[in-house]
Amino acid sequence: MNGKHTRHIKTVLSYGVILVLGLAIGRLGMQAPQWFKAEYVEGNYQAYYPDAATKVVLYGTKTCPFCQQTRDYLAQHNIPYADIDVTQPGKGQEDYRSLGEKAVPVILIGSRRITGFKQPVIEAALARIKPPQAQ
Repeated sequence: MNGKHTRHIKTVLSYGVILVLGLAIGRLGMQAPQWFKAEYVEGNYQAYYPDAATKVVLYGTKTCPFCQQTRDYLAQHNIPYADIDVTQPGKGQEDYRSLGEKAVPVILIGSRRITGFKQPVIEAALARIKPPQAQ
């Protein structure tokens, strides 16, 4: 191989490395906001609960796998909840929109709003709303 071919190969490899690095930085840059996002939002969500006995509300869709994970988790732990399909017109869809969320599931547990299925965060919120056990 002569010097001309060696330079050409080095140039192509350099551009390849730059391309891969650029794509990696772009991908990480898109995920960066999630790194700084809080696990939940604390607030007064009483207006979103259908009645005083309901302590958990799930805003989701029938086709979302994370919504189904949330339903399965709540069912396995015998936790009553209101299941609101945000694709159906009505008060539930309006409430979901007023929360300003763009993703599902959105789970209201007491005074916490959790976006996405985050089991440890859900468990912590549920622990806060459970009445103390009688001994």
